[in-house]
Amino acid sequence: MANADLEAVVAKIEHGRSARQFRRVFGERIFDDRALTFKAVLLALETFQQEPQEFYPYSSKYDAYLRGTAALSPQEQRGLGIFNDPRRGNCARCHPSALRAGKFPQFTDFGYAALGVPRNAAIPANQNAGYFDLGVCGPWRTDLKNHPEYCGLFRTPTLRNVATRAVFFHNGAVRGLANAVRFYASRDSNPENWYPRVGSSIVKFDDLPKSFVENLDTLSPFDKDGGAQPENERSRSRRCCGISASA
Repeated sequence: MANADLEAVVAKIEHGRSARQFRRVFGERIFDDRALTFKAVLLALETFQQEPQEFYPYSSKYDAYLRGTAALSPQEQRGLGIFNDPRRGNCARCHPSALRAGKFPQFTDFGYAALGVPRNAAIPANQNAGYFDLGVCGPWRTDLKNHPEYCGLFRTPTLRNVATRAVFFHNGAVRGLANAVRFYASRDSNPENWYPRVGSSIVKFDDLPKSFVENLDTLSPFDKDGGAQPENERSRSRRCCGISASA
């Protein structure tokens, strides 16, 4: 989390506002052994993450609906139907919305996908036309740099509290939740809304080298021909690229 090393983490705890409480819990000499201090930090974090009321209260209306203590409005029911329908929104494919074994949904499958979002010119590195953030295969991540089938894939985020966010997708190219949904619905049916025009042509997937375009997710709703209505439910040959969460 942007700390240079173990010592940097320990120093922030030792000189921060939690130091007194840290000594009270782990002993007055806890900061004498830096490795032991770091283990104590991890233990504190683990304990925090196991406190449901603090870390995952699941207090939304949708959680109440899953508990059977709240009802969705007709509009909300239609939205959930579209969200779950594999022929329409197909959102639940990557953002599961149902209870599983009694556990509340995290709204992510912890997998990876290539969406082909437009290039964000506001990112300084993108001023270099030859620079591409390829996600899983680099340039910052290097362990999978020799796996071109993973280039352009990014981790599927959770949708919990998604409405509190201002920018979306890995490069922040899309602003506003409504526009993020519109991108899914019209990436292929109306590419002119998202990608630059050069002459008479729309340059689709301008933030991904052409050699990796085949990695793009083309399952619904990314299965519409140019000019097709976003709600079109036609079935056709489709494929999706993804890797397991353990990759």
